[in-house]
Amino acid sequence: MLTVPRTWSEVTPAWMGAALGRTVTGARVVDVVEGTNSRAVVELEYGGSRRGSAGPSRVFVKREGRLLHRLALTALGAREAEADLVGHGPALPLEHPAFFAAATDRRRLAAVVVMEDVTLRGGRPNSALAPLSAEQVAAGLDELARLHAAFWDAPLPPFVRPWRLGPAWAPVARVGFVHALRTLRRAGHPLGVGAGEIERGFRAWARIAAAGPPTLLHGDPHPGNTYTVGNTVGFYDWQLVRSGSWVHDVGYFLISSLAVADRRAHERALLAGYLDALGRRPADAWRLYRATPVFGLGSWLQTWAAGTFQPRDVCLATIERFAAALHDARREPG
Repeated sequence: MLTVPRTWSEVTPAWMGAALGRTVTGARVVDVVEGTNSRAVVELEYGGSRRGSAGPSRVFVKREGRLLHRLALTALGAREAEADLVGHGPALPLEHPAFFAAATDRRRLAAVVVMEDVTLRGGRPNSALAPLSAEQVAAGLDELARLHAAFWDAPLPPFVRPWRLGPAWAPVARVGFVHALRTLRRAGHPLGVGAGEIERGFRAWARIAAAGPPTLLHGDPHPGNTYTVGNTVGFYDWQLVRSGSWVHDVGYFLISSLAVADRRAHERALLAGYLDALGRRPADAWRLYRATPVFGLGSWLQTWAAGTFQPRDVCLATIERFAAALHDARREPG
């Protein structure tokens, strides 16, 4: 049975062998990054050969981060969701890294996932600091459409939670909104929106996201959780996997990934392309899509307020895209 390592020093050849189900003779942890989680690349050897046929030469390993982050993920119901998806979930019908192994240690609020390093097949990680093209976003929406169509109004594993705001959410969130808006304004980035408006909009969005027909959602498809391989856009970091309305993934991915001018120029066509790929025509799709920016804005304001989950420049770029989309939706007649 695979255990959850307490430190990176416990990711040994024996541990990697248990994860991969084969004999590993060398395991070197490199490129450790501390964020919401702690993650690293692990270089592997099999029988003394770094590039033997026994297994991948590198894998990507993600384990729990610092205690504050673990508590935040616990509050979101996201601490073990990705590990549960790997161990007990259905096959995902879209581009994503191959999963090799996962384990949880609920007593320590800890989990670990071992997955493919997509750079070995030419995958290039995306970033909010380099907006995607309309063509890339269209490719990503095609992948999301495949996911959503496959699980449309279908039974899902019990660990896949529906989107829901708990009773303790509002006062905690409002404090974060106020703090983030104040610090952004002082830094010369006023958004022209108040904490109360964001809180009310966030609640309204939550009702939409929880409405049916539900499907399986990635839950957090901002560009930093995507990669490009060939002409395809793939999705990793599934710790916020949820069930809910298709429009959550679509609005969040589209708005966060495009430069503001590109989003304004292409969003109607991109939404139409997604619906064509989905093979369904949900009622009032444009109105639902226009309700999504406040969720992205609120989420990234909370990320900015926390200060340690994402780099500040990534937060700012993403916040500005969602704020612009919210202002655009405000100005739209009807």
